[in-house]
Amino acid sequence: MSFMFTPFPYDDPSAVNRITVDRQLTDQITADTDASAQAIAARVADKLVGQKACLLGIDGYMSAPLDKLAGAIALACEARGISVRLATTEPLYLDEDVLDEKLKPYLPEDRDMDPVLLFGSLYHEGFDGLLDSGKVSTLADQLKQFSAAGTGLTLVYGQGTLSDKLRPLFDLRLFVDVTQKRTVLNYRSGACNNLGRQRFDKISAMLRRAYYVDFEVTAALRGQLIRNSQIDHYLTGDDAERMQLISLTVLKQLFSVMVTYPLRCRPVYLEGVWGGFYVKHLRNLPEEMKNCAWVFDLIPMEVSIVADTNGRQFEFPFYCFIQTVGPELLGPQVVETFGGYFPIRFNYDDTFHSSGNMSIQVHPPADYVTQNYNELGRQDESYYVVVTGQGAKTYIGFRDDADPEEFIEKARRADEHGEALDHDRYVHSLPSKPGMQFMLPAGTIHSSGRNQVILEIGSLTIGSYTYKMYDYMRKDLEGKLRPIHTYHGDKVLRRDFKAAWVDKNLVQAPRTIREGDTWREIIVGEHDLLYFSLRNLVFDQRIEDDTCDRFHVLALVDGEKVQVRSLKDPSRFFEQRYLDIVVVPASFGPYEIINKGVGSVVMHKTMLKEGYEHDTAIRG
Repeated sequence: MSFMFTPFPYDDPSAVNRITVDRQLTDQITADTDASAQAIAARVADKLVGQKACLLGIDGYMSAPLDKLAGAIALACEARGISVRLATTEPLYLDEDVLDEKLKPYLPEDRDMDPVLLFGSLYHEGFDGLLDSGKVSTLADQLKQFSAAGTGLTLVYGQGTLSDKLRPLFDLRLFVDVTQKRTVLNYRSGACNNLGRQRFDKISAMLRRAYYVDFEVTAALRGQLIRNSQIDHYLTGDDAERMQLISLTVLKQLFSVMVTYPLRCRPVYLEGVWGGFYVKHLRNLPEEMKNCAWVFDLIPMEVSIVADTNGRQFEFPFYCFIQTVGPELLGPQVVETFGGYFPIRFNYDDTFHSSGNMSIQVHPPADYVTQNYNELGRQDESYYVVVTGQGAKTYIGFRDDADPEEFIEKARRADEHGEALDHDRYVHSLPSKPGMQFMLPAGTIHSSGRNQVILEIGSLTIGSYTYKMYDYMRKDLEGKLRPIHTYHGDKVLRRDFKAAWVDKNLVQAPRTIREGDTWREIIVGEHDLLYFSLRNLVFDQRIEDDTCDRFHVLALVDGEKVQVRSLKDPSRFFEQRYLDIVVVPASFGPYEIINKGVGSVVMHKTMLKEGYEHDTAIRG
């Protein structure tokens, strides 16, 4: 389940990729909504040279300003003497009560299992399961009649406009995209509602429904439309006044150039009850932020990617980028194995100078995720310790003398009766030191203690299923008790992951696998229970590497600045600063990392292990 419920409304200006493309390419992209509307009106006029009627369909990701664009196009067409009729897809959805009933199995309301109704089951029926087939057929007949005997433009807009039954009828097809952060902020501001609903619900219920239903169907449609070249134009929709119109051909050309560079995504920052201040100060985050708990540097479904080229910037959802150039970015075998998803996620958890620990928690294995949530893949994690203060420690596994059943019972009593639990009596911990790697396979009880910054690296799970077992009876930033999930935690908890086994298997001694006079590559964490390998590249001046058709993710965990540069084409590079996380595409091939600062560099590298495609636990 995605936990980006409350992204901070801040666009990090430093997270930009400077890309060199032919100016003729970017000159074809409009600057704002008015220019986009004029360009579409010109396309409509061209269509009407050889025919009397034109049908235009506009679809988009959730919260896209489709009505704004439709109105602007209508005005631009009327100014050209083209008569315009507008229609929306809102009336095409199943009746609200019928739709709510249909979706109940995907959004269960069992508060014993899920106290605050956070979880659900991913919906995979597409728009066909949400729309009234009779109403769709009626609109289709009307559009056919207009195409045969009407004059001017009929413009249909709304989510579902370009679904399978309607899409073939349109002469022009547009898709308006929105980044995930902006989408969630739009929900929170009341700017949009769930698909097919007129009544508004509590924001938590709206976002839960959006995650399991609305985001799924609109993202899937976007991928289909782009892959199969079923749209004419794509528009960036974060700013309703500055929607940029990009032909599908130009979009694919731009992405095909971008994927020849090392790339950094635009992070999303979130406050939290245990949030710290290291990253806030390091990245000059807004003063009004209470703290910074999570830094989503590379949560693939949540972040965006920005290209700066020829003096202009373009921002896209990172998942749209993956849907378009996945084989080049990830490697064809990775795309096939992981169903087109980016298989690893990265974020920083900051408890530096905070008020407390993260919750004592556990995550589910693949079979539990697929059976309960209809999602792909298990949820493994790992912590790499970047920065520590006094008393920092990391919790991992049970103490050898702990009784896990007694711990679970006391965790329930803490939740139900407010009886404090001495978690240190049960949960094993180790003092944290920079450079330590903790591996956290599904089922491992764990927590990041206060006063540290850790690089969290996790497996495929599209969202995040965190079962909090104990949270110190702590209230969130809104003054509400934080939910505890002992029902699910009990089901997935590995009682056998105890201190002696953990210290030997999940907190390993680093081992060097290749080295030169002034550099070496070290495995800091690798285990059969994880399908990715965790490594450090340590060097003074430079080091070489090769993707070998498998992407790498690099986090600069010690050092001021480096340049990640292709050995085949040195013009393809990224200037990476401390704590930046960069993706080196699978197709990048041999590359070098050059130290642009003083002192030695430690670069944390994550890659898929040999034989990852045979890991039977990926799909449950």
